Amino acid sequence: MSPLHHTHAAMSLASGATIFVLVVAAFFYLRGWRRLSAESEHAIPAWRLASFLFGMSLVWAALDSPLAAYHHDLLTVHMIQHLLLMTFAPALIWLGEPLLVFSRGIPRFARFLREPLAQRFGRAISHPVLCWIVSALTLIGWHVPALFTLAMHSEVWQGVEQASFLAAGFLFWLPVIQPWPSATMAPQWSILLYLFLATLPCDFLAGFLVFCDRVVYPVYFGMPRHFGFSVLGDQQCAAALMWAAVTLVYLVPAAILSTHLLSPRSFSSGDLAQSEFRRSTAAHRDSHGLELI
Repeated sequence: MSPLHHTHAAMSLASGATIFVLVVAAFFYLRGWRRLSAESEHAIPAWRLASFLFGMSLVWAALDSPLAAYHHDLLTVHMIQHLLLMTFAPALIWLGEPLLVFSRGIPRFARFLREPLAQRFGRAISHPVLCWIVSALTLIGWHVPALFTLAMHSEVWQGVEQASFLAAGFLFWLPVIQPWPSATMAPQWSILLYLFLATLPCDFLAGFLVFCDRVVYPVYFGMPRHFGFSVLGDQQCAAALMWAAVTLVYLVPAAILSTHLLSPRSFSSGDLAQSEFRRSTAAHRDSHGLELI
């Protein structure tokens, strides 16, 4: 069998595996959501269900839709793929409270979350410093020309790249969205600082690609051109898209949090905030029998 046939077979297998995983995850989520909906005190709003399913559909769009077929030819499409996997899909999936819903849809998963080792692991990986470092290194690392070219020429490394973007996206949004059962005792203003610092690696990379007067990824010289893009124009379009999209997306939670902090109803006493946090923690434990991460 020729290398081309091997490549097509590997791509078909990966495509089938992606769809299978997404369908199975959606099935168990829907089962857990229906069980929670039957319990009025634990019901998950329908908008969270829609958010989760939309996030899963964006993962499919990035990995297996007709759009994904152009990512080898255009850096702009490649960048859209990265934005879907690292910025949009993880945030929407976390907003769906997947761990809470899966704990009802998969009983063994609930038992796993009760394990002390799982809880220690959850606390470790949700630290904002770690989340920022992992997301920044993932973003910058895979856009180093040598690693970028490696992923373009290897289906295996391309899969590693895509998986690392998705994992880094989940980590990045964890301190911001704080899905159940995670929570933080850090002051809310620190999340504003976290979001601001998160824009810096993106600004650095996007600014370099936009204002660079040469093609940073020569691999695209050998690719078919589409939509009238030159290689350099494609690079600048991709960078501008990333710059604008990330800035706007990070601005949304920053604006929501700023509004909350400036609201007259926001806590003015640190002791009161700590007390409310403890009451919330106790409520979660009583309702679901799980420690907070």
